[in-house]
Amino acid sequence: MNNNKAIERIELIQFEIPYVHFFETSFGREYKKTGILVKVLSGDLCGYGEVVAEKYPLYSYETTSTAWVVLEDFLIPLVFQSGLSEPEEFYKSAQAYLGHPMAKAGLELALWDLKAKRRDMPLYELYGSERREVLSGVSVGIQDSVSELLDRIAAFLDEGYPRIKIKIKPEWDVAICAEIRKVFPDIRLQVDANAAYTLADKEILLGLDEFGLEMVEQPFSGDNLWDHHLLQQELKTALCLDESAKSEALVRQALEIESCRIINIKVGRVGGICESKKIHDLCRQQSIPVWCGGMLETGIGRMHNIHLATLPNFTLPNDLSASRRYFAEDLIVPEVEITDRGMLTVPEGPGLGVSIREDRIREVTVQQKSYSD
Repeated sequence: MNNNKAIERIELIQFEIPYVHFFETSFGREYKKTGILVKVLSGDLCGYGEVVAEKYPLYSYETTSTAWVVLEDFLIPLVFQSGLSEPEEFYKSAQAYLGHPMAKAGLELALWDLKAKRRDMPLYELYGSERREVLSGVSVGIQDSVSELLDRIAAFLDEGYPRIKIKIKPEWDVAICAEIRKVFPDIRLQVDANAAYTLADKEILLGLDEFGLEMVEQPFSGDNLWDHHLLQQELKTALCLDESAKSEALVRQALEIESCRIINIKVGRVGGICESKKIHDLCRQQSIPVWCGGMLETGIGRMHNIHLATLPNFTLPNDLSASRRYFAEDLIVPEVEITDRGMLTVPEGPGLGVSIREDRIREVTVQQKSYSD
């Protein structure tokens, strides 16, 4: 096998895959996953990454369109012009370009996968971890009725998920939690607002304390650490930051002013594994638990998340669920499955540890382009 360290070619693939069931948050309802795959080729090896930017700038200012342009015009040329092949080198060099963490993360992930394959070791070992299982959880979107929501929660509990997260928004919050607790009084439950509220809604949010929630995730906008601080002073339930936790520097500030007690780490949101590990280490030093959030990734992005979640401070259930939760057919084999103990097994093979279904990728490809030095 040729393990020449030069990057010979990089490919971008935009894809669309229908969900098995619509997914609705405070941003709106989605019926399909749109994203970008990044392939980094060197010799006989190929590293895979996934850009989690979505079609519309709702969760983030980044979109699939902007990520494609940034990758094509700046990040891919950076790799070739600077002769980069190590993910850590790419991370440092890419800091010269402001913003666009999802675009950066997609390419960095592919470089991590390639590095692990060069060393013939799984990613979790490359990250210095020894865990072979991570705790799963499932995110349940807003439904058309309370009865449909309760039915979906029951189905996911039957599948073995140990933690349920529901999406909330104004007028789909306190009363919904009350209905859930009537039927499922003892389940591990948390809510995610996706920045749908303001401090004017404080009394509504304080009402969530009644329901024994593990956390209330991101009630206010991503740039609003202070209002989260004000709410956390009165809210008994732990606040968790998602959209606000964009970097190690911002997480440090949030912890200093006590804006939260838990951090959600999303690889795409923070710009890659290097930044994710910095946030993980900071939180571990301060005894702040973290968990791995998802962006409805395909199996490629999902497996990257699973390997990251083996790090020791990922102590809470992660938004990491089975492939069939979202897709009738995933892009990997074997697909992601949960065990009867609600765990996800981390594969032992090199890199991601799974095989990539190139035939399935071709079926869902919208556009594709190849780049070389």
